[in-house]
Amino acid sequence: MPRPYWSGQIQISLVSFTVKLFVATESKGEIHFHQISRKTGERVRHQKVLASAIEQSPDEASDPVAKNDIVKGYEYSKGQYVTIEPEEIEHLRVPSKHTVEITQFVDLNDLAPEYLEKPYFVVPENDLQTEAFAVVRSALEKTKKAALGKIAFGGREHVLAITAAPEGAGMMAYTMRYQEELRDPAEYFRDIKKVAINEDSLDLAETLIKKKAAKFDPSKFVDGYEVALKELVEAKVNHAPIPKDEPAAPKRNNVVNLMDALRKSLDNKEAAASAPSESSSSKKKSPKSAPAAKKGIALVKTSAPAAKTSAKRKSA
Repeated sequence: MPRPYWSGQIQISLVSFTVKLFVATESKGEIHFHQISRKTGERVRHQKVLASAIEQSPDEASDPVAKNDIVKGYEYSKGQYVTIEPEEIEHLRVPSKHTVEITQFVDLNDLAPEYLEKPYFVVPENDLQTEAFAVVRSALEKTKKAALGKIAFGGREHVLAITAAPEGAGMMAYTMRYQEELRDPAEYFRDIKKVAINEDSLDLAETLIKKKAAKFDPSKFVDGYEVALKELVEAKVNHAPIPKDEPAAPKRNNVVNLMDALRKSLDNKEAAASAPSESSSSKKKSPKSAPAAKKGIALVKTSAPAAKTSAKRKSA
């Protein structure tokens, strides 16, 4: 198991128990780029230098500043800075660095998605903490509530929402945005023209939504940008033609009748559901031709090792 991102106490009135937080997400991108000189093909590296040296001699190379010689500085007046040492930040007096004090419980439905920022797994620190942990988790699950508190890490204090995990015996924690971090939606929505909703159009739209409704399955969603990058890298490594995006279809000037568009959408949906799929019909006619329908997917999967090898060779 990886090291916890944060460990400390959760305190609810006189009840407290120690937990560990683990980051629940990870980057899965397999294509990583370096900055390369167009002229020489060599890798470019960034160096931290004195700003005054660059201003005085912009065309001359300046000696890099050592990492140990760099501290944080706050500009309190033009060109005047107060420096802050790492040890001073480490010893800031912020109680939520060590303890999350629960100040409120809210309905899960009250957690607006735009406020949720990053998820974490919450587990008890050891077996001695499990009983209190399990009781609180079960209570949150039964009441469909989230516990709100504050936690300090990563250079700031966050609002933290703690809920029962949907699967397993653990809990989830979500850092949340402050209200002042969200832009005022009225600035973006106020100019939307108000229109009368046609009841027949609304019924058709609701029917279309119901027909396309399904249980959320995150495994069905793939990063198409990453797939396209792999294809581009593979084509360059193998000196093959580079795949290019198709030009966008020209915008139509004619106004499409909304009712007709909704009806046709439902007709197409029903026709697609009743008609046998192309792959299934091809299996019945010719079993040997079935793999051809998956050729594009197989190409992407087999291209991944080549892309990784290329990336390693370039980074080396």
